[in-house]
Amino acid sequence: MSPTREHRRSPEPEQGERDRAALARERRGRRSEAERRRTRSSRATRPAAASSASAVRARPSRRTEIRRRWVALLSVLTVVAAVYFLFFSSVLGVHEVAVQGAKQVSADQIRATAAVPAGQPMLRVDADEIRDRVAAMSGVATVDVSRSWPNTVEIAVTERTAIAFFDSGPGGDGIHLVDGGGVVFKTVRDRPAGLPELKLPKVSVDDPVTRAVTAVLGVIPQAMLKQVTTATAQTPASVEFTLAGGQTVRWGNAEKTDRKAKVLAALLTQPGKVYDVSAPELPTISS
Repeated sequence: MSPTREHRRSPEPEQGERDRAALARERRGRRSEAERRRTRSSRATRPAAASSASAVRARPSRRTEIRRRWVALLSVLTVVAAVYFLFFSSVLGVHEVAVQGAKQVSADQIRATAAVPAGQPMLRVDADEIRDRVAAMSGVATVDVSRSWPNTVEIAVTERTAIAFFDSGPGGDGIHLVDGGGVVFKTVRDRPAGLPELKLPKVSVDDPVTRAVTAVLGVIPQAMLKQVTTATAQTPASVEFTLAGGQTVRWGNAEKTDRKAKVLAALLTQPGKVYDVSAPELPTISS
């Protein structure tokens, strides 16, 4: 028998084959790593690119920007024009001053005292100053000033009503009318008919006795007031007056007016010279 031969591969080819396999694996690993890096890089740059594209889309065009600037400019010019039109232009200025309630006081005199500048813009009219000037007039009791758009200032006055008078006497300056608040507001030449005369040491709105007497005359019934010829007092609580028939009425203070008026009306049906209703619960009549 011929000897058996064993065919064995040479160790050198096997080693080369292993080396080539290892190199191939290394190349695949290197290529996979590069691909992973490229993938991460593309993911990282994609949002930035998207944001950049969004910013480009969000940025207004030049025409839109110009339009916005024109709108803003026109808005400012409109506001400036409105302010000038309302506060400085005479288009909405004063063209007329209307006076209401003036009878004894001249309407022209009220307009002159009010001194409203013609053409002054309505919004710049100082109603308080006008009211104060007109209220200082002697014959005016109350004043209300208002704007009637587009061009009229309205002044409504309530005149003072005389409730009595006093004579300043020889060497004085005449006959003076007094209202219910004790204000001396007008001087006349003749004694007014139908008004009682005040017989007081002095007549002034600052005098408590004057105010007490005029307050009583202002609250007694009109029919009774027409019978009063004179009124006097020594203190604010001692008001008394004389009637056309010569009777003297001791009224006291200005309280319980209605009660006193009813009691006095009943007492006057009886003869007497002095009628005291200062305490209406205990009235008296004396000769």
